[in-house]
Amino acid sequence: MRPGMRAFIGSTLPLLLFFTTAFVLADEYTKTITARSIASFDDPATNKNWIVQGSRFATKDYPQMTLVKTWPESVYGKNKENKALYALGIHGKFDRKGFNFIEIIPAKKGSDGKLTPESIPIPGRANEIAMWVWGSNYNYLLDAHIRDYQGIDHVLHMGSLQFAGWKNLVASIPPSIPQARRYIPRYQALEVTKFVLWTAPDEKVDDFYLFIDEVNVLTDLFESRFDGDTLADADTLNDLWKQGSK
Repeated sequence: MRPGMRAFIGSTLPLLLFFTTAFVLADEYTKTITARSIASFDDPATNKNWIVQGSRFATKDYPQMTLVKTWPESVYGKNKENKALYALGIHGKFDRKGFNFIEIIPAKKGSDGKLTPESIPIPGRANEIAMWVWGSNYNYLLDAHIRDYQGIDHVLHMGSLQFAGWKNLVASIPPSIPQARRYIPRYQALEVTKFVLWTAPDEKVDDFYLFIDEVNVLTDLFESRFDGDTLADADTLNDLWKQGSK
């Protein structure tokens, strides 16, 4: 190889590697961060689809659940417009102290009227999950359970409920939880499967209330486009496949 050719290759190869690396990592550095609501309770007709169940020592007929006309003033103010604002209310009772828990599970109603668990999909690549919670200063903890595309469940600790009134609880979603893969479609959504309230073993549990409102995620909605990317959408591909020539 001539010296001039070797010099040309030596000078251009690092440049090609730079642009190739930049292209591959484009999704990692180009972001469209936005807040998205994944659960709100302002329409009683469509937001009663939640299963609430207690652990072993729950008092008979408890926990109870209903939608209550209340809201965090930090979000809606005094609601002078008198909008129909509701929060999910939980009334709990246990017969004895201990590591009791209440599961709050999103669900769907079947044709027979029965509720079955149905997880809530999270749009984009999520960085945080946040929710407004009304506490009454009990020494309880709240967790959020999310599931990745491999079917693995992860627990996010939302925090202590040892406070009075409404508070916005926030938990980061660590990068160790996968939300993408190298195969198309690359983006793989997380799902919220449930929230779990835990009672401290020395805290009173005979009669308490909890309210939840406005479950949101902070998420990255950017996705690189490519020629034929519509075929990466499962619904579009399924429709095209059905219409295909046999």
